[in-house]
Amino acid sequence: MCSRYFLDADGNIIAYTFQVPVHDRVKKRFNIAPTQDAPVIRAAEAGVREMAMLRWGLVPSWAKDVKIGSQMINARSETLAEKPAFRNAFRLRRCIVPATGFFEWTGEAGRKQAYAITIPERPIFAFAGLWEWWKREDGEGVETFTIVTTDANEAVGAIHDRMPVILPADAYDRWLFGTAEDARSLLQPSAETIALRRIGALVGNSKNDVPEVLADPPAEPPAKEDRNRSLF
Repeated sequence: MCSRYFLDADGNIIAYTFQVPVHDRVKKRFNIAPTQDAPVIRAAEAGVREMAMLRWGLVPSWAKDVKIGSQMINARSETLAEKPAFRNAFRLRRCIVPATGFFEWTGEAGRKQAYAITIPERPIFAFAGLWEWWKREDGEGVETFTIVTTDANEAVGAIHDRMPVILPADAYDRWLFGTAEDARSLLQPSAETIALRRIGALVGNSKNDVPEVLADPPAEPPAKEDRNRSLF
């Protein structure tokens, strides 16, 4: 599962990386959470990409309430073509989700350790995503997206059994414009070198969208001296 990620890069650098016009709503983000708006890259027309700000948590066109999106922040790669919520989007509305890293946790409840996960050789990369359009009762449209996940590779598998599908840089157009078979061939764990780094607990609160989220955890206090130990 991928429930938080970050994109701490300038908007013009993101636009240059993905060969799209600069979007005036894109800014550095350090703790992107479900139901928030975030940038995605999608097909504008044949062979042309565009950047758009969409709400994280896919809402199928047939849904009765936008709240269902909070349950659809991820889409399992193994069942994209069969699940009613995702199959049309997989066929017609694929997108890529820019990121500089994502978060995962491990450990017991109440004492979980957070990790920032990055690709050292790719400062900006992209998850495979799907997007959808949903209409409110008042007729207003809402565009939403989900991040596609797959089995974790060896590095991420040390702390979690799932990870986002990370697209190779030369496969963006294949995901956006290719056939369903083309897209399906990309649904596999990343073979790139991935780095995991322990961070502090700030990331646990989605209101903390500040650079300090990515800081190292505070040093543990030194162990208290055992005053009862023998001096001899």
